[in-house]
Amino acid sequence: MDGRILGKRQNIFLLLVLLGRISGGKTLSLNGLPATGNVTENSSAHVLVYTFSVTLSPSPSEVASGYPLIINSNPLTKAFRIDPGATHTYKVVTTGDPVLDYETMPNSFDLQIYVNDTAGASDLQILTVQITDVNERPVFRGNLADQTVMIYILEGNRTPPGVIYQIDASDPEESQLTYSCTPVSESFTVSQTGTISSTKEFDFERDPHTYLLNITVTDLLGLSTTRTVIVNIINTNDETPYFTTKERVYRIPEENSPGTVVANITAKDPDGEGIISTLVYSISPPNMHFSINPFTGMIYVAMRIDRDAAPLRLHPNISLVIRVEDNPSGGQTNEIEITVIIEDLNDNPPECSFYNFRLEVYETATTGTLLLDLRDHCQDIDVEPPNNKFNFTGLSGFGSNKFTLNPSGSGRIVLIGDLDFENPDNLAVEEYSLTAVVQDIAQPYYTNNIYIYIKITPMNEFFPVFSSPSYVFNVSEITRAGSSIGKVSATDKDLPLTGITYSIVAGGGTLSYTNIFWIDPNEGNLKIIATLDYETTQRYILTVQASDTEKLATVSVTINVLEVNDEKPVCSANTYSLAIPVDLAVGTNIEGFRIECVDRDSSPRSFRYFINSGNVNNHFTFSPSGGSNISQLILASRFDYDSGLDTIWDYRLHVYITDDNLLAGSNRATALIETGTVTLSIKVIPKPTTTTTTTPAITLLIRTENVYSDSAWYVPFLISVGSMLLLGLLGYLSFLLAKYIRTYCPPKPKADKRPLKNTPEKKKVKKEEVWEMTKINTVFDGEARDPVTGKMYEYNSKSGARRWKDTKESVEPGIKDPLAQEMTKINTVFDGEVRDPVTGKMYEYNSKSGARRWKDTKESVEPGIKHPLAQVISTAPANSSEGKDRMRTASKQEAGTTGRELAAENNMATKPSEGKAETSSQDSLKLHKPKDGAGGRGSSSPGRSPVPSPKIYPQLQPKPALKNVV
Repeated sequence: MDGRILGKRQNIFLLLVLLGRISGGKTLSLNGLPATGNVTENSSAHVLVYTFSVTLSPSPSEVASGYPLIINSNPLTKAFRIDPGATHTYKVVTTGDPVLDYETMPNSFDLQIYVNDTAGASDLQILTVQITDVNERPVFRGNLADQTVMIYILEGNRTPPGVIYQIDASDPEESQLTYSCTPVSESFTVSQTGTISSTKEFDFERDPHTYLLNITVTDLLGLSTTRTVIVNIINTNDETPYFTTKERVYRIPEENSPGTVVANITAKDPDGEGIISTLVYSISPPNMHFSINPFTGMIYVAMRIDRDAAPLRLHPNISLVIRVEDNPSGGQTNEIEITVIIEDLNDNPPECSFYNFRLEVYETATTGTLLLDLRDHCQDIDVEPPNNKFNFTGLSGFGSNKFTLNPSGSGRIVLIGDLDFENPDNLAVEEYSLTAVVQDIAQPYYTNNIYIYIKITPMNEFFPVFSSPSYVFNVSEITRAGSSIGKVSATDKDLPLTGITYSIVAGGGTLSYTNIFWIDPNEGNLKIIATLDYETTQRYILTVQASDTEKLATVSVTINVLEVNDEKPVCSANTYSLAIPVDLAVGTNIEGFRIECVDRDSSPRSFRYFINSGNVNNHFTFSPSGGSNISQLILASRFDYDSGLDTIWDYRLHVYITDDNLLAGSNRATALIETGTVTLSIKVIPKPTTTTTTTPAITLLIRTENVYSDSAWYVPFLISVGSMLLLGLLGYLSFLLAKYIRTYCPPKPKADKRPLKNTPEKKKVKKEEVWEMTKINTVFDGEARDPVTGKMYEYNSKSGARRWKDTKESVEPGIKDPLAQEMTKINTVFDGEVRDPVTGKMYEYNSKSGARRWKDTKESVEPGIKHPLAQVISTAPANSSEGKDRMRTASKQEAGTTGRELAAENNMATKPSEGKAETSSQDSLKLHKPKDGAGGRGSSSPGRSPVPSPKIYPQLQPKPALKNVV
């Protein structure tokens, strides 16, 4: 209702708008409108709803093309349109889209009809269309709305009487409906609420299988609609199958092949033909000997049936329960029991526990000895006689003339011949091969061959006998371990040969070695397994045993050790330290020294002495030089140091003592020569420099020194390594201390007293850098021997400076004498600046020397790099007692090539410092930096970045020169 009121208000508003557009009064009108038209629901297309006409003004005009038309409807719909009729007459008809439905659509529509003519006049009117209700047939809903419904009911008690379907129907006018069924059936009823119910339990075998029900629904005005419902009765498996086979006992022989038919069991199912009944046969429980075809009931042999094996051996009857089922999944079942009797056959040959017998008989066995009874090892497993009876026939093969079956067919094997190995007629046969046959006495006469191997065991009747009653072997004491020294051999008359084993049962040992000799247990070869020593043992007596596993024999073996010259001469001490005055008379025994040697395998007369090395100018000799175990060291020639013939004061003699003197006894082995060694350290003592008023005399100084041995090489090595590590640690600590002092106690920079002067008349400003170095004498107050090179060096006990004693050069060129020199920086002119590409900080530089410092802090950019012209080479007069200049140039005390180049060239000129007088005793020297173009190492072209010196030196701090320092 609210929608209609709202629609009418909208129509009035639109009408007022259209009337306002009409000017000059009413010249065009819609006749017959507004009005009301009626149309029934469910009308098809083109049904007339209302007719109206259009009246034009007197002026010549026509209805505009496409007019009149429906410009709006309330509610909106496309169910109506305007069709032209006679002249100026128009019809409102239905379109059929959508079809008008009183029950589901609005019952009234307001159509706004608008007309316009060619003169510009227009009119608007409203046509109200009323929908008239019509009584319609009831309609089915759900499955019955557009198809036939199929209902399935299981027979029997699985579907008890009751509701089987609910009809769903409605009337468009919501009229009360009634339901009926045709034809009338006693099996089904239809209630007034549309419920279809069954009245009984159906039996597929007796009742109809299908029922056709016509269901009619009717409204109060008598309109009705009919649909069909088909009820199908489903057959269920409710009947038990039964067997048609009458036989219950079956007989089959054993050993039938798998697949042999035993019986055919058949059954039937009383269920009606409407159900597909599949009878399935099975054996319950399953039996391993039989199988059944599940669809035909045919029983087959499933596997080999052995009547002779348990349990059939005692119970040959097999009972089978045959089960039939009319549905593979839970149908009706029935069972019967049948019996299958298994009959025995002669299907087994005689069987023996062994078919290969191996016997051992002593060669001394006598004739008539029972060796084997085959019947104790054979049987026939068939159940019933004569299938299980057998005998033995035949005895053939190699040696059948020495054995027989006694009595015949019994299986008793008896010896009838001689088996002795030593009998030449037997040819020493060790084994005989026989064949016997075991055979059934019933058909089909199964047989089996039995193989008998008789091994003749020899008897050990004889003792081993050695080829010699005793053995003697000679062996040199230097024979290497593993060498063969002889062989023993023994034989045994027993046949066949069993082999003899050799072993050492006594002798052949010392306190150091339990066993010195070894014998091959199979071949009898004797070998030595340790070193022989004639001086310790000259003879060994062994007891060697020969065994044939049962009987033993022994023999004595004597081994003589032959002497060989394999011992070196050994002296009472192998190192000596002696001292000899330089003016000792020739032929004098030096310090009364004599050498005394022994040799375990050589006579004292065989010794020979000679000096192998170290005897420079042949000053020394031994007397006697051979033929004795004692010899004295004699001065053979005088020393001559004044003329320069002799330069060595310390002699190190390597003396060889050999045992090859021709005076040795001729009965000794002389093929080998052994040599002993003695090392003598002889120090020549020069003449004293002062004279004494006392009576001249010679004082012999005997000094014992610890001489380095080659076997103790690690001692100087460890000392050297330890010294190097200690020096490195001290140097590192000194570096850290200097760095700390420099960081926290920076020295006060020395002011530059020289004023800067402008010289405009000169084209180029000449910058000058002056350094002052004060050289301090270094006194070397000690000397020591270098543990690595063995050379002597001098050192200063305070500064640690060192130099070689012979060459006067620094021991470590890279380490300076901390008291050797002092440098004073005079002035440095920084004539340029540039930005460091790494830190971004600005630094100043000297374009010639390359010196650099940070612009803000005035500290050196590279503290480890000195000014390349900072080395002053000067030599101060030395005041040492040796009369030699101990002060070396700075270039030899510092590790750098820049100082050496500057010292080598004469590119520098010395001049006195400002404000100081230059005297002959002046210790301080000044050096001017070369001018531009002098080719100095630190110079650079103007405009170029400074190039630092490639050598690294400790940074120099400006300090005053030190004067008069000793």
